[in-house]
Amino acid sequence: MKIMVAVKRVVDYAVKIRVKPDKTGVETSNVKMSMNPFCEIALEEALRLRESGLAKEVVAVSVGPTQCADTLRTALAMGADRAVHVDAGTAHVLPLSVAKILRALVQAEQPGLLILGKQAIDDDCNQTGQMVAGLLKWPQGTFASKVVLDKENQKATVEREVDGGIETICLDLPAVITTDLRLNQPRYATLPNIMKAKSKVIKKVTPEELNVELRPDIEIVQVTEPPKRKAGVILSSVDELIDKLKNEAHVL
Repeated sequence: MKIMVAVKRVVDYAVKIRVKPDKTGVETSNVKMSMNPFCEIALEEALRLRESGLAKEVVAVSVGPTQCADTLRTALAMGADRAVHVDAGTAHVLPLSVAKILRALVQAEQPGLLILGKQAIDDDCNQTGQMVAGLLKWPQGTFASKVVLDKENQKATVEREVDGGIETICLDLPAVITTDLRLNQPRYATLPNIMKAKSKVIKKVTPEELNVELRPDIEIVQVTEPPKRKAGVILSSVDELIDKLKNEAHVL
């Protein structure tokens, strides 16, 4: 079985986000970029399934500008067998367009399982996995905290956290799974593997070659920083607290 993993290039989680002066988005120039943490978990799970003999090949795919090739080289260094880069140029690719591109790649590659991070830390959309499952008409297991494959019966059992505890669902393969933080701990790419990944070929395609039209479904009007928190105050009595909640915060 082949497993396809979608990975996204985002501003590194340790970088403090700065809004552009014109408020059209966040600053990404001269900012450290890395693989989305949820995508790292998705890739790690695919690699573990391959290492346990439940899959023969792991294909990493990324949609975005030319720089996404760096993220794919990280995926190759971690252990992915192949990498496919869908070069979208300077276009801002939204979840529905990504889902359509992934559907086209799935139809070309014919994987038995598509694994994605449940969301990206830059836009927090949490939509792509559900959208691509709908377009493919595949069963889906979202927010997976545990994945067990039954290769003989072509089924996947997924445990996911819900408000009441743990929900267990069984999916017929092929399926789409999105990963949660508690699923695993991603491995580090070693220096020798990073050097080897630099010489590996990354297949490049364009949305046009996949017959996908990139259309802006959403217009970003303005991006602003959240308001700064006010300093806390020490109150002398419960009555004073109630008075402030009622007359200043207006929550009572």
